[in-house]
Amino acid sequence: MDACGCDGFASIFDEATARRDRDRYHRDGPDTTTRLLLELLTPYRSAGSSVLDIGGGIGIVDLELLRAGAGHATLVDGSTAYLAVARDEARRAGVLDRIEFIEGDFVRRAASIDRADVVTLDRVICCYHDMRGLVSRSGAKARLIYGAVYPREGWWTRLVVDAENVFFRLRGSPFRTFLHSPSDIDSVLAAQGLRRRSVRRCVPGSSPGCGVSTSLVRAAGVVRR
Repeated sequence: MDACGCDGFASIFDEATARRDRDRYHRDGPDTTTRLLLELLTPYRSAGSSVLDIGGGIGIVDLELLRAGAGHATLVDGSTAYLAVARDEARRAGVLDRIEFIEGDFVRRAASIDRADVVTLDRVICCYHDMRGLVSRSGAKARLIYGAVYPREGWWTRLVVDAENVFFRLRGSPFRTFLHSPSDIDSVLAAQGLRRRSVRRCVPGSSPGCGVSTSLVRAAGVVRR
């Protein structure tokens, strides 16, 4: 089972897709929403801090935070192909000894995973059917800052999600994306002691429905696409 808890995850996030993500990262750096997430985390970073990156794919967030001074990162993902590329990228960056790689569904494995100063979910919540299970368990792991990227609510976002799911259905894939209510996500985080602090928006057209919101002590940061 993958980090998003979605059947068919590995068929969507396969080796070819992982390599495309890697090549885009080498060419252009982090995607718009990932850059916003990293900027949002900046005030809370400290030398030697620990990172838990859930559904982290090829490990872009981990690499960027380790370069910025984090001490250790744990990357949890359900795609064998993505983790293989993540290991190669960590080796290439000279930080392989500072990243722990865990394959599987974070919700199922949460009890055995340690807390961290920084917890990130970059475009993961929208892939997971059990939002409350994912957000509550991941929120409980954040000692200082919780950063997440997920779609904002709106009719335009609903159209995009519905179109994606039609595409997956026509392909015969069981994988689905989800539009979870931001207010519901905030409520689950609040139960873990996380409060949203601010909201930003992406440049129009850079990423559909994108924005950022943050919360404080313990803090929750959200990039809303």
